[in-house]
Amino acid sequence: MNRLQDKVAIVTGTGPLIGGALAAGLAAEGARVVCTGLDEEAVNGCVTGIEKAGGEAYAAIGDVTDAEHARSVVEQAADRWGRVDVLVNSAVWFRKQGLLTMAVEDYRRQLDVILTGAFLFTREAAGHMIRTGTRGSVINLLSTAAWQGEPGNIGYSTGKSGLINFTRSAAMELARHGIRVNGFTPTATLPDDPERARALAGSMARPGEYLMDFQGLFPMGRLPTPQDYVPAVVFLASDESSMITGSNITVDGGATAKYWPWLPDRGEHERTA
Repeated sequence: MNRLQDKVAIVTGTGPLIGGALAAGLAAEGARVVCTGLDEEAVNGCVTGIEKAGGEAYAAIGDVTDAEHARSVVEQAADRWGRVDVLVNSAVWFRKQGLLTMAVEDYRRQLDVILTGAFLFTREAAGHMIRTGTRGSVINLLSTAAWQGEPGNIGYSTGKSGLINFTRSAAMELARHGIRVNGFTPTATLPDDPERARALAGSMARPGEYLMDFQGLFPMGRLPTPQDYVPAVVFLASDESSMITGSNITVDGGATAKYWPWLPDRGEHERTA
């Protein structure tokens, strides 16, 4: 496959779940990929996986909230491969806590990683694209938690919802340069690895302060894995989406479309049985 042949992509937050899968998916379509993140083992593992599959990638370890790191990553990509075409802002800091329990330092850190990280990398990548006349693509990872009110996850929900209008605003500012900025909305996600997926599904099912039934209330019967997201992100990164900007593609199995009181697996036949 070569839908992204000769393009250069930067993916922030290339951990073992969504970010890493997206980096590998872009590489499988011909892109050369810079994998970034703070977890050196996870980032290097992503690079190794891409190289084993015949792709090109390298690691750039650092903190997305560091302006110098963002500048350096873009410069390294340009020096190594001559250009930057695609940026995927995937970096996140998970700290699932609520309004009444979350320390302000943790709240600030979570917003900093999600929002400031996207700001810094988008600014650096867009600046390079403008200087080189590249009609590039920026993709910001949102979440169903950006569009709905999730209790007990105040920092994440606030940060991801902030990315919605960051995406729109950046898209309008960069449109005259031919640079597209779009959002991509995933939802609760199980790992592609079956063993890890079973473990995570078990942790999701454990009761907490706010009862959540991810599996039982999901319209399509199973939660997505990272591989379910790759085609949509490849599309947004490719020239096939050349007239899409300031928009969002949602791959959530119908989660945000579901009418709130509906119980997907409890239909009329159960009430009349």
